Amino acid sequence: MASNYHRLTYTVDIVFCIDSTGSMDNVIDIVKENALHFYDDLMKAMEEKNKSVNSVRIKIISFRDYLADGKDAMMATDFFTLPEQSAEFSNTVQSIEAFGGGDEPEDGLEALAFAIRSKWSTEGTKKRQIIVMWSDASAHPLGYGSSSPYYPKSMAKNFSELTDWWGDRQNQPYINYSAKRLILYTPKLSGWDEIIRNWDGVVHYPSEAGKGLENLDYQEILSSIVQSV
Repeated sequence: MASNYHRLTYTVDIVFCIDSTGSMDNVIDIVKENALHFYDDLMKAMEEKNKSVNSVRIKIISFRDYLADGKDAMMATDFFTLPEQSAEFSNTVQSIEAFGGGDEPEDGLEALAFAIRSKWSTEGTKKRQIIVMWSDASAHPLGYGSSSPYYPKSMAKNFSELTDWWGDRQNQPYINYSAKRLILYTPKLSGWDEIIRNWDGVVHYPSEAGKGLENLDYQEILSSIVQSV
């Protein structure tokens, strides 16, 4: 029998960025359906990989379009500590509804900016800071919706600044270089294509624009997160 002495332990923070426009019904339904047992499933999958997790926290960002959806354009929670706050986490996920969005591009880069600047845990010797982005749309350029009164004042001014926020070995202002992972379920379209080509720590699962990630299933979501830890 293998000894547990040499098993690595992990502190895992996950941010779910969910495009909550009308075409994304199926992804939201998948997340809703599995929210209650996500923690148990994650722990089981990690155990099968002989990885021990000390702490799991999950944050939810639901996004649409600032110009089209105003005050409903962005919802960002604090981190939920699981399993202690499983009920609060599930209730938040259950409250998300798919509607709005206006034109085809959405404000996904703003959602990603919110995710990068999360209050990540600094505890533990092995940290994983994972952002999972689901969208079937291209992304507006940063600042496209800045004329909306609901647009955040502290947002990155352009893609170059957002790239600086993601950081590199020398410059990691918001997210730990060795801990960070970005999992994209997005089309290879404007906004996402530059990230796919140029950012490190990125795994991309291509989706088809306007199709709502119709072939996505829960086990694929879970597997992609486990592989990133």
